[in-house]
Amino acid sequence: MTRFDKLFGLKAMTLTAALSMSAGLALAGDNNVSTDKILDALKPKPATRGLSVGPQADTTAQAKEATFLNTVRNRSTRSLSTGEREQIAELAATKPKIDLEIQFDYNSADIAKTSMASVQALGKALSDPALKGSTFVVAGHTDATGGEEYNQGLSERRADTIKKYLMQNYGLNGTDLVTVGYGETKLKDAGNGADPVNRRVQVVNMDTKTASK
Repeated sequence: MTRFDKLFGLKAMTLTAALSMSAGLALAGDNNVSTDKILDALKPKPATRGLSVGPQADTTAQAKEATFLNTVRNRSTRSLSTGEREQIAELAATKPKIDLEIQFDYNSADIAKTSMASVQALGKALSDPALKGSTFVVAGHTDATGGEEYNQGLSERRADTIKKYLMQNYGLNGTDLVTVGYGETKLKDAGNGADPVNRRVQVVNMDTKTASK
């Protein structure tokens, strides 16, 4: 093999490795989701009743949920008690929801430019006629890096930022957006508290209506 062949082969290998690395980084950084995906995740699902649960029980449960939601509407995020935050989480567990890996600037509640597309897709989805009349919970979560008290406050500020953006840019009613912060208390990857997947915003459709079958 000539010196030219060796040099050409080395350059080709270097270029291939560089292109592969660039493609991998682009894929890893592209966590934005589409409006349609958010819509599909948040649309009310048909109710499935157990044999022992009748219409009256459903109506009673829905009334209790509606009463509780009314107590947290128009509340500042930081005013929610631990009990109220847990009650929201309990109700949200059975509701249509989606986790969005919305990133913020370091130690900040400012939305990162790389996540702006996801926030805009969320705004379009929540203002879609298919979700009209619903109440949404916007829950902020952090990773486990840093102090617990600091992370709690940071998650609240980030949830507030999303709510403010949706109201200002998509005309959403503030009373239909309930914000809550969970800090590092509900890690998505509990085995790796510092993993970026823990830094997310969860959106839940709290509407008590169900889709028609």
